[in-house]
Amino acid sequence: MSRTEYLSDAQWALIEPMLPSSDGHKGRPFRNNRKVVEGIVYRYRAGVPWRDLPTEFGPWQTIWKRHRRYAGDGTWDEILATLLAHADSAGDINWTVSVDSTICRAHQHGTNLSRNTGGSVELQEPAHRTDDHALGRSRGGLGTKIHQLSDGNGRPLVVLVGPGQAADSPMFTYLIDALSVPRLGPGRPRTRPDAVLGDKAYSSKSNRALLRSRGIEAVIAEPDDQKRNRLRRGSRGGRPVRFDAEKYKGRNVVERSFAAVKQWRGLATRYDKLALTYRAGVLLSAVCAWLKRLAD
Repeated sequence: MSRTEYLSDAQWALIEPMLPSSDGHKGRPFRNNRKVVEGIVYRYRAGVPWRDLPTEFGPWQTIWKRHRRYAGDGTWDEILATLLAHADSAGDINWTVSVDSTICRAHQHGTNLSRNTGGSVELQEPAHRTDDHALGRSRGGLGTKIHQLSDGNGRPLVVLVGPGQAADSPMFTYLIDALSVPRLGPGRPRTRPDAVLGDKAYSSKSNRALLRSRGIEAVIAEPDDQKRNRLRRGSRGGRPVRFDAEKYKGRNVVERSFAAVKQWRGLATRYDKLALTYRAGVLLSAVCAWLKRLAD
């Protein structure tokens, strides 16, 4: 394979039937769909402007428009959901999941849209459209946080983005609610992992109550200030939280997952103006991660 080819024939054969074959209207079907998808992958891997894509991928306008369309209509979400269904059917999903976030600095080319700086979640247009474009000013400047649920092997299950200054804990509910792995046969999608591993940022009564109400084991470290407050209140402070220190050692898989995401230079630094297309790039990297498992 050349440097401009990322997907193997087996991987492409797996996702090709899931991609739209036309623009949804009567007319000519898409041509060179594989080259277009390879162009999208190349752009995020190399971190180049869309206009600087090698000409062998075709017109850069076509590649950009196709990516914008797939981001807006949920194509990448649907492909990831289908791959997860196949993986779950084959027993390839480890349902001891880990949760965390990583911050990605925004390049000045991706920050020149008008926006507010409130904390919010960007899922997909138009249901969860926000006007901050998942950009926020934190200590290091403007940036975006990638929030993720990963399975016990470090492969992404849920991907959301939010502004860089937003705390991790309020995003936890959105991540858990977005977890839904379809069945290939009859039956409802699986929405409950066996356990959730999280660091001290996710330790709150509301998060623990959410997991308890759904019968999910919480393996979340408790901060020292919460311990002191509980002890200070005596019997009114409640019982100590359950914490499986041995199981918690597996939480590092989500950190390794983020390390793999940031191998794509266009994700490690955000160049996209729209949160919609930036999140779609992260979704595409998640799709590729699962393709390596399922097709190779």
